[in-house]
Amino acid sequence: METILVISNLPDQASAQKLAAILIEQRLAACVNVQAPCTSVYRWQGQVETATEVPVFIKTTRERYPALEAAIRANHPYELPEIIAVPLVAGLPAYLEWVRTETNI
Repeated sequence: METILVISNLPDQASAQKLAAILIEQRLAACVNVQAPCTSVYRWQGQVETATEVPVFIKTTRERYPALEAAIRANHPYELPEIIAVPLVAGLPAYLEWVRTETNI
């Protein structure tokens, strides 16, 4: 099983905490880091926007990604949420095994 890092941004701390709890409860992630708010600058529907967002770093496996993506989409307040997955090329073997164990259903 390949371990991956999934990154998303939410509009506020409450929605980030809620999503994190859902993903952990459903065993779609072993760990979700809810980060400090940041400023995002982006183009949306032809306009340059600036917003405060709360990034989340989600540790899971490639096998759980489809269900994880579906859960994020179902529980995310944005019309088009950022959901990107990054493969991990290395990591502490015991930690990577823990991620696999926690997401294995």
